[in-house]
Amino acid sequence: MDFEMGEAAARLRGELRRLVAAEVPADYLGAFTDDPADLAVAQHFCRALADRGLLCPAWPAEYGGRDASVWEQTVVREEMWAHHEPRGAQYMGVNWVGPALMRHGTVDQRRKHLPSIARGEVIWCQGFSEPDSGSDLASLRTAARPDGDGWSISGQKIWTSYAQLAQWCFLLARTSKAERKQQGLTVFLLPMSSPGLEVRPIRSMLGPHHLNEVFFDGVRATEADVLGRVGDGWQVVREVLAFERVGIARYARCERLLHAAPRVLGESRWAQLVPQLRGRWSRMLVHCRRARLLAYQVVALQDAGQVAPGDAAAYRIAVTRLDQDSAAVLAEIAAAAPEDEPGRRYRRAVADHWRYAQASTVASGSIEMQRILLSRTLLEAA
Repeated sequence: MDFEMGEAAARLRGELRRLVAAEVPADYLGAFTDDPADLAVAQHFCRALADRGLLCPAWPAEYGGRDASVWEQTVVREEMWAHHEPRGAQYMGVNWVGPALMRHGTVDQRRKHLPSIARGEVIWCQGFSEPDSGSDLASLRTAARPDGDGWSISGQKIWTSYAQLAQWCFLLARTSKAERKQQGLTVFLLPMSSPGLEVRPIRSMLGPHHLNEVFFDGVRATEADVLGRVGDGWQVVREVLAFERVGIARYARCERLLHAAPRVLGESRWAQLVPQLRGRWSRMLVHCRRARLLAYQVVALQDAGQVAPGDAAAYRIAVTRLDQDSAAVLAEIAAAAPEDEPGRRYRRAVADHWRYAQASTVASGSIEMQRILLSRTLLEAA
């Protein structure tokens, strides 16, 4: 497969790299650290991208994009993830909330939400996982019961990223009992300021918290808050997860850290590494290309109007394995980095990558569930 995306994409990649170099500190490791300045960097950088039409370039111009190709949007994903996601939490709105609204939202919903996402002014969180229904999402128990001309929502969500910062929640709740657990589910678009909604932080090994529990106690929703049709939420969520899983270009960060290793160590230190370690390093670069190829396959299908959960699952399996295998190799290489500033910066970046690689096994659906999804897809096609 030709990995070149054309001149427009190449120019965009160069523009993004120059912008990152100018606006993002060299030691930046993400928006959610002990230093509040890192979140401020992300907020400023989002506005800089939005001012240039680069936050979501593939969106229609009427919604704040610039009618670019999905491949230019893919370049944005790759460069952002490679540089420790200086958009902060905005990737949720850009990668999958926005596309879901374009496919299933009413005219009023699209007008209300899409421009603010494109300007980088709003943060969304995902109300999916629950204490007893994480990987088995369809078994959720958060219920939306009819109440006058709307619904009253009660229940609990867990592992909700960025809920402490978000203004809106993309919530999946049960609106009716059905023969199959995937039926009778509905997506609601709820403001996080809703009465009866409470956020509690969850500390983790990833550092300063961005994971949360969210409790709903009689939270009010109306017809205008429903995305798609009542009871058809599972179809919306299947599409959302396919967009989400390919929307984070994890392979780009792995590839950047791997390519940086010989330069950071220098010729002498690199030559002193055991040959087996350099061989593993080479294999990881090959695996980066494999994950990239799988991602591009899903992007091409989505561009053709097809949502392919099985293909997205195959990519997710490959990139999760890449995350963890490359983290192990990089940790050994980084131990040999010099004690100068580039060496210290590299070790910090590798340590950050290693921590997130441990969580990638369960993030966005566990790898076991991805294997089940892919197996079912293959059996159905047989």
